[in-house]
Amino acid sequence: MSNNAPATPGFWKKHQQGLAPWLFLLPGLIMFVVYVVLPIFQSIWISFYDWDGLGPKTWIGLGNYEELLGDEAFYVSLKNNLLWLVLYLLAIPMGLAVALFLNQTVTGIRLYKSLFFFPFVISQVVVGLIFTWFYAPNFGLFSALLKELTGLDFAVLADERFVTFGIIVAGLWPQTAYCMILYLTGLNNINPEQVEAARMDGAKGWSLLWHIILPQLAPASFIAMVVTIIGALRSFDLVSIMTAGGPYGSSRVLSFYMYEQALSEYGFRMGYGASIAVVLFLIMMVFITLFIVRMLSQERNA
Repeated sequence: MSNNAPATPGFWKKHQQGLAPWLFLLPGLIMFVVYVVLPIFQSIWISFYDWDGLGPKTWIGLGNYEELLGDEAFYVSLKNNLLWLVLYLLAIPMGLAVALFLNQTVTGIRLYKSLFFFPFVISQVVVGLIFTWFYAPNFGLFSALLKELTGLDFAVLADERFVTFGIIVAGLWPQTAYCMILYLTGLNNINPEQVEAARMDGAKGWSLLWHIILPQLAPASFIAMVVTIIGALRSFDLVSIMTAGGPYGSSRVLSFYMYEQALSEYGFRMGYGASIAVVLFLIMMVFITLFIVRMLSQERNA
């Protein structure tokens, strides 16, 4: 009898196409679970304890969250985060305006693009230092201009009423550059035939922008919205560099207050800091969930 029957394919040969993508994704998934998912659950777990980070933990249940409800500094931080959230969205129309300006063929446009792109590539620490000097009452350009125009010598970062606005303006500088990059990419992918057809129909200016260009920039707008909102909620470095939460805690945001309570010389209250982190995480999850639901609905409609 002949023994030339074909051999049964092995497990890898049978499932190669299904397994190969997961093998490529596996290292990234492991990193994501270890450095993102597990710390989230660990933070939630720590928030139920009174712990200084070194000694034994004491279970207090919802005690940290009950303390948050009566903590005035927490409400100041939450209010500042909401202010960041609203005003930081100005980076989106500003980035669009800059992108429309740069999406032209004029002399020196590469130089202009480099100048507008510059804030995106420098560190937030450098941005904070630049604006700290810019607002400085003794030698800062802003203070000098204000004094020249009004005769007032005004320290923005030392005034509880305006300090948060001053930091947000500093944050808008690099964030506008980021949104500009997104919109420049989107403008390069616009269908020129639709634009030309609209111009032949008499559309121009705001009408052309609103009805033809902006609908094609919807994916870029969506990404800009997501990144800007998350950036506003995660604002930490500029607050830390420019004011360290001052004056008198008036410029704190939730991320900085979390650090202040958990890791600075003022606190070492890891459990209380973790409870602030959980609140910030829940606020982020609300927006992230809304964005994901909208994205999925748009894909189904498409």
